[in-house]
Amino acid sequence: MKAMLLREIASLKQNSTPLSLEEIAEPKLNEGEVLIRVTRCGVCHTELDEIEGRTPPPQLPVVLGHQVVGIVEDVARRRRSPTPTIGQRVGAAWIASACGRCNHCLKGNENLCNDFKATGRDINGGYAEFMKIRADFVHSIPDSISDSEAAPLLCAGAVGYRALKLCNLRDGQSLGLMGFGGSNHIVLKTAKHKFPNSPILVFSRNPNEREFALSLGADWAGAIDQNPPEGLDAVIDTTPVWGPISEALKRLKPGGRLVVNAIRKEESDKEVLLKLDYPSQLWLEKEIKSVANVTRADVREFLQLVAEANIKPEFQEYALTDANRALLEMKQGKIRVSKVLHIN
Repeated sequence: MKAMLLREIASLKQNSTPLSLEEIAEPKLNEGEVLIRVTRCGVCHTELDEIEGRTPPPQLPVVLGHQVVGIVEDVARRRRSPTPTIGQRVGAAWIASACGRCNHCLKGNENLCNDFKATGRDINGGYAEFMKIRADFVHSIPDSISDSEAAPLLCAGAVGYRALKLCNLRDGQSLGLMGFGGSNHIVLKTAKHKFPNSPILVFSRNPNEREFALSLGADWAGAIDQNPPEGLDAVIDTTPVWGPISEALKRLKPGGRLVVNAIRKEESDKEVLLKLDYPSQLWLEKEIKSVANVTRADVREFLQLVAEANIKPEFQEYALTDANRALLEMKQGKIRVSKVLHIN
């Protein structure tokens, strides 16, 4: 089968084609796994972090991709375990497996499991014609959602949904979105459905993204360091840098919460975080909360919500062979909509 393979950690500034198109063996199933013929795979900023070495290192070479949509081609059944059926349309998300036995798993927080395995990092992912994954970690895709729409929902959408839940927002309270790319544009649509009376204010360095946010119904859009017309009860930060954290904390109301939705922050400007002004940025019981991965429940709840509310992500399609171009455009900040690889 054809796959885009990452063989070594690299900087996209120095190597604009870190993935190579190669012919590799089709996966062989172990008990309890399914084989998926991939039709679409979303391109996520986390893949940049993997390529450039900001995540726990993958076992190289590896096939990236964790927003996978496809058709079940084969099933290696496990006794007394429900499995998808051959021909069923399913999705695979960032969470490929967890132990199921630790305190985190037993409390429903499998995203925090020490044995958490990630699709496209710890197992081969969806930048390929086929992939395999544990049957109990695939997700049924509602009929009303197309393959290309479903792909970004499996990470950008699902982790944004988890971030929105962690905001503890009530209808009518104000929500700020720092950065407006693949995840936060879906958060905006979700928040408008769940909290119809809440003002949504978007902060972005890119004027085109600000215009895009307003076109999707944002109540206000401005630059990262611009003062909004009101204070914020909660902020979701999806940017890869430290500066927006400082700006978000300044704009939180007393008791407000900042939720940081990023797997890593880049190192170039981390001194900004070390110069926080306590009275204006942290006092009055302001909180900072991080998002770590997603659970299966997050993905399945969100897919159902999207189907019921008819939420549609904006996306741009690329061929599998154009994965490097999609990643480079993301690195350059050209991420107005979600990027999706069209494979089979």
